[in-house]
Amino acid sequence: IGPKGSVGEWGDKGTKGACGPPGILPGLPPNNGFLFTRHSQNSTAPKCPDGSSLIYTGYSLLFINGYSRAHGQDLGTSGSCLQRFSTLPFVICEPAGECKYAERNDYSYWLSNINELLPENPIVSNEELLESKISRCSVCEAKANVIALHSQTSAVPPCPSNWNSLWVGFSFVMETGLGAEGSGQPLASPGSCLESFHKMPFIECNGSPGTCRKDSGTYSYWLAALSQQNMFRKPRPWRNRGNSPDGKISRCRVCMKQKLR
Repeated sequence: IGPKGSVGEWGDKGTKGACGPPGILPGLPPNNGFLFTRHSQNSTAPKCPDGSSLIYTGYSLLFINGYSRAHGQDLGTSGSCLQRFSTLPFVICEPAGECKYAERNDYSYWLSNINELLPENPIVSNEELLESKISRCSVCEAKANVIALHSQTSAVPPCPSNWNSLWVGFSFVMETGLGAEGSGQPLASPGSCLESFHKMPFIECNGSPGTCRKDSGTYSYWLAALSQQNMFRKPRPWRNRGNSPDGKISRCRVCMKQKLR
């Protein structure tokens, strides 16, 4: 074999090749929604705020009590908005493999229609009357995160910069029923900001007889309106009779983050 020859001249430019398949588009945001629940505290399902869309409507479940133990729902989540109402919405199943319904004296607790007030202890069993006593709710989907802000004063707090206001209300913390059992509301959740104040915003339903009533042994807990100057002093007792907040209950606002463009 002889020595390697010199590099030859460049050839002519070739023809244009065929187009390749479409590539993946970069930079598209994920199509994630944020679910939250709004409670009307009356017999009409509330509208979803601007910037959100309706998923479904239902009835405002607060907590249940079985075998004298309570389990509650976060009022800001879809689990607190059941599409069907019953004084006993759950079944009890035992280790022996048997399930029972409406055989025990178990309870459920629901937000009530504060426009249709009941005096303490009278029992409601009429179907039409009972339906009018239960708060309605709507599960909504937002394009961005939703939070509750609490002022701990009688003034409604503003939303942070680049957040939109959805509604204002009163700071609801906790509730108890039979046997001092109950549940609490996460203060970051929109469910902790009820739009209307009432000293007893829920109703107790007895599953087996299918009745509901306002019970004198139930309690509601709310954030108090506090003075910044007195934060570390001994609290001074006061009483508020009736259902007016009278400037003593903390105000709150539910806000939604503005969607990024």
